[in-house]
Amino acid sequence: MNTENIKRREIKKLWTVTEQKISNIHTASPILAPGNWVDYDPFLLLMEDKFQKGVFSEHPHRGIETLTFIIDGRLNHYDNATGAGGILEKGDLQFMTAGRGVIHNESPLDGETVHLLQLWVNLPRQYKMVKPRYQNMHAKDMPVREENGALIRVYSGSSGDIVSNTLNYASVTFVEMILEKGASVIQDLPGTYNGYIYVLEGSGTFGENQVEAKKGQAMWLGSADAENMSSMHVSANENLRLVLFAGEPIKEPVVAYGPFVMNTEEEIRQAYRDYQEGKFETPAD
Repeated sequence: MNTENIKRREIKKLWTVTEQKISNIHTASPILAPGNWVDYDPFLLLMEDKFQKGVFSEHPHRGIETLTFIIDGRLNHYDNATGAGGILEKGDLQFMTAGRGVIHNESPLDGETVHLLQLWVNLPRQYKMVKPRYQNMHAKDMPVREENGALIRVYSGSSGDIVSNTLNYASVTFVEMILEKGASVIQDLPGTYNGYIYVLEGSGTFGENQVEAKKGQAMWLGSADAENMSSMHVSANENLRLVLFAGEPIKEPVVAYGPFVMNTEEEIRQAYRDYQEGKFETPAD
């Protein structure tokens, strides 16, 4: 990669994620809280959940894409759009395009606790009502970048010369990094992208301003030159595992209510009418 004109990004904000007990079989940690539509664009929310079977039931979505990343455990999933399901395990990702409407369910296997991240990504107006699409990605099949004690699994977008074949309506980079103590790596990103990091295990030093962060902490990336590429530097103070998300801002109005995210209040009302009238009930053509 040509390093000329590449801005080295700083960490703009660091915060510690707080776990909330919802019930005896469910805890939830809001990493990106909903409502910050302009600041987080194109991201809507990111939740970290630990739960057992029975917490979630069938529910609909419209107007978004969800990325469900399994940190630990085994998750059984089903949706009405494809009429099929499957099992996701540690390191697997389900990339769901809800589009014009799906009904799906996610449930741990009997007796298991699943630990996962779920990210909601906004869909641009022109793609809000596309046909639903599922991309079930298994860790063992993902393209991997390896160098000097670092392994980067590329679920969407690219890292160095490694490029995923994931299909995106909204441009999103999602990588998992696993670094040995003392290792360091540079992740390249378009200068226009918003992005953030969440530390799953260990601790490290991040960005041009060398911010230290540890397990359970999140960091928002500083801005860059929109005309050029940028880079984020990561070093491991101890064995380190993290996820990095970054994406192109959409810069459109956001109206969110429950599981539906559209551009206007009327579109939200129509989504509820369609759901109540059973228009989500059959596989999309």
